[in-house]
Amino acid sequence: MEKVAVVMDWGGTWVRAGVVDSGGNLLWHDRSLNKAGGTQSELISGAYRVLENALRWCEDKAVVGVGIAAAGPIDAESGIFYSPPNLQVLDGVCIKGIWEEATGYPIVIGNDATMAALGEYNYGAGLDPDDGIESSRTLLYLTISTGVGGGVVDRGKVVVGAHGMAAEVGHMRIDSGESAPTCQCGNKGCLEALVSGTSIVRLFNLELDRVADTVKQSWNERQVDTQVIFEAANYGDPIAESILTKVIADLSVGITNLVHLFNPDRVVLGGGVSLSLTKFGYIETIRDMVAGAVMSTRHKEFNIKPAKLGDNAGLIGAACLIWEQFE
Repeated sequence: MEKVAVVMDWGGTWVRAGVVDSGGNLLWHDRSLNKAGGTQSELISGAYRVLENALRWCEDKAVVGVGIAAAGPIDAESGIFYSPPNLQVLDGVCIKGIWEEATGYPIVIGNDATMAALGEYNYGAGLDPDDGIESSRTLLYLTISTGVGGGVVDRGKVVVGAHGMAAEVGHMRIDSGESAPTCQCGNKGCLEALVSGTSIVRLFNLELDRVADTVKQSWNERQVDTQVIFEAANYGDPIAESILTKVIADLSVGITNLVHLFNPDRVVLGGGVSLSLTKFGYIETIRDMVAGAVMSTRHKEFNIKPAKLGDNAGLIGAACLIWEQFE
């Protein structure tokens, strides 16, 4: 009987489940939206239904365990959520205990970006040889989407910290000024509050409020999201250009800090905003800004790459953890 890992990636907007074999192949997957404004029980039951679908699909397979990548912070050992900015109603919930009892399978759990880092290291951008590195030794992963998260894999091992909460890079403080935007975590000037997709749209709308009514009216007729803002900047819109110039600068400061902390040879960018950074040619600009700011020649020996596994990185990374712990 084929051995498989059942996996879940539970973010602030979507909950996704899948089945992964020992070779890192995604055999089946499904997803569902979290209920907007849902209660704790509604979010848990909605996510569990998707997990049940995955387990049901595995009737003729041997499930080794269940791996969950979740928008944290979450204690990797206990499986308890601690003030998760994007899943706030789950604060204090021990999802590991609840679902181990419900499914009968052992569960491993970790931060979604950390799991994505592990997936990219083993099966994605970590293996990309086109920059002269056969495989990455130390990989830094950032996901820039609704929020900002991160993970670090050093020589095959995830950097987890004392409680499995390391690399919450989105809550590194970048702007300490009085006018710095407030982050969902409650602090001001966090990287997430400056460069996430949600923040880019909010900052753009604030800037739009300051311009002439005729300019404002032309924008108000459009559905504004990050993709639209990137496209507008590409066509020379001054508001969009000014917002993205600041976003690129702040992101470069954040990555510079992380390069000094972890000395990666590869920085991998995932998430919806990163897709736009790649599409519109900002990756090389960021790389040059970081390389110009780091303290030594050896720190400059890194490359920035787009993620290769897309939305599946967290699922595949969670499966890697299953194989590591139970096989």
